[in-house]
Amino acid sequence: MNRRDFCASMAVWGAALAMPRWLPGAADATKPAKPNIILILIDDFGYECVTANGGESYKTPVMDNLAATGVRFEQCHAQPVCTPTRVQLMTGMSNRRNYTHFGHLDPSQTTFGNLLKNAGYATCIAGKWQLENGSEGPKHFGFDEYCLWELDSKGSRYKNPNLLTNGKRTYYTKNEYGPDVVSDYALDFITRKKDAPFFLYYTMMLTHSPFDATPDSPDYLEQSKGKGKSKGEGKGHFADMTAYTDKLIGKLVAKLEELSLRKNTLILILGDNGTAKSVTSRFMGREVSGGKHSSTVWGTHVPGIGNWPGHCPSGKVCNDLIDTTDFLPTICEATGTAVPAELKIDGRSFLPQLRGEKGNPRDWLYAWYGPAGGAKPETEFAHDANYWLFSDGWFYDVQKDDRNKSPIADSSLDAKAKAAKAKLQAALKQYEGPRLDYFVRQAQPSKGDKEEGEESSEGTPDNNNAKSKK
Repeated sequence: MNRRDFCASMAVWGAALAMPRWLPGAADATKPAKPNIILILIDDFGYECVTANGGESYKTPVMDNLAATGVRFEQCHAQPVCTPTRVQLMTGMSNRRNYTHFGHLDPSQTTFGNLLKNAGYATCIAGKWQLENGSEGPKHFGFDEYCLWELDSKGSRYKNPNLLTNGKRTYYTKNEYGPDVVSDYALDFITRKKDAPFFLYYTMMLTHSPFDATPDSPDYLEQSKGKGKSKGEGKGHFADMTAYTDKLIGKLVAKLEELSLRKNTLILILGDNGTAKSVTSRFMGREVSGGKHSSTVWGTHVPGIGNWPGHCPSGKVCNDLIDTTDFLPTICEATGTAVPAELKIDGRSFLPQLRGEKGNPRDWLYAWYGPAGGAKPETEFAHDANYWLFSDGWFYDVQKDDRNKSPIADSSLDAKAKAAKAKLQAALKQYEGPRLDYFVRQAQPSKGDKEEGEESSEGTPDNNNAKSKK
């Protein structure tokens, strides 16, 4: 080849190199990769349990670091008990519109699993189910894979667990720890799906009672069946369980780092309701008891953390109100997934706030709380960060009265409180009238809102305050 032919050849080759579409796999080089999404839901884990929030009783260095390098939400709220929260979280809708009965997700509903799967995501749910619909339930709701406790039976969730993995039942008998088994499956899923966008809904079994030893507790192997279990009395190994929860989240973050996936993965963390009432924790210089089952701040206020390197500002503290209906639209906006208009979801995306922008913050949150389902809730209320108003008129300043013990009379309201009450009255007015007939007809008798080792909410002084005071 002479010099002229060589130069011509190199010019053609150079032009080819300059055009990404000519190169294998380069067709999408100019398009931003779809982010991976990991949504972590911690069982019975209130706001006071995380050190970054002001907690003083437990060790949560991984969550603290994710908050310090991401966004920590000061006002993240859930329903006061697990199944109602899970239905809201997965569908983006208020319980008032689609909740039927405890331990169930109506099969007519569309979840974030369905939406992301249809958008090309590999999807997995790992941990706790508690939504019925049999072994095909997870797939029906959009999850390609699953490793779950309480899918079609209970058994142990901790030591020697009973788990169903993609239709295969396993009864562990060699002192295996359920949260470890589920964690290993989640890490394996991430590893296998590292080359395509994935959505992992990590519904942790921790920190729900019984408050048993963890593998990091000195008495794990020595703890015989029934011995040392709390079953709602005291808090047993709750501190160990909280530390182990944090440790498992750390393993997940480490796996993302190992696979070079961390920068393209949005991690969202929240609790499903307040901490069990038997657990007393040190928080900001005072002792507080968990508020699970109660329509109080301690029943709904849960940790909220978002972390996405390069997208979330570091160390941002956001005071905007968010609730569990907001996660579906946030995840969908982050992934470029359309939410069908016919779903008419109640959630509002907080992706702008995750990015450090103003966004479209809420003025109030609304809750229809009725674990048993049916036509009427146990309680119905609207609130902001300072005031709570119940549908029967009881009004509270939760900054001064966080257990809703002393309702404020109209004659005692200052200008700020009057304005807040008027705002919340207008919010409740939007939800006047009966529930959708379909869900009233379909509602079945509750199977009870208790799981193994869980205390009852009946007769407690701070539960459903308005009813107990009349």
